[in-house]
Amino acid sequence: MQRILIVEDSETMRALLASTLEELEQPVKISEAASGFDALRCLPREQFDLIVTDINMPDINGLELVSFAKSNDSYRDIPLVIISTEGSERDREKGLSLGADAYLVKPFDPEELREVARELLSRRNG
Repeated sequence: MQRILIVEDSETMRALLASTLEELEQPVKISEAASGFDALRCLPREQFDLIVTDINMPDINGLELVSFAKSNDSYRDIPLVIISTEGSERDREKGLSLGADAYLVKPFDPEELREVARELLSRRNG
């Protein structure tokens, strides 16, 4: 069972991301966090195989979350996908330079997200 953490302040977008990732071929357990702060509370409680995060959120934003996870020995190997409305090349480069493994722009293509998730999960478990 693959464990995925979705970090997104929009309830509607969290539901869309969850339903998209539940369509992966392998069984997944989805956990949801409504903010970066919520995500920091979830991380020590469970071992995640993938984190999907938005950038623009109250309190701790997605870039800060990526930076925290990649600088922490316990979480640095968890693949991270940023999904954001921030689509400029500068935003993309910043996310990837902080350690995100992929950067998708909203509105995202569900199949593209599944493809990225499949690749990152198989790399992590391969």
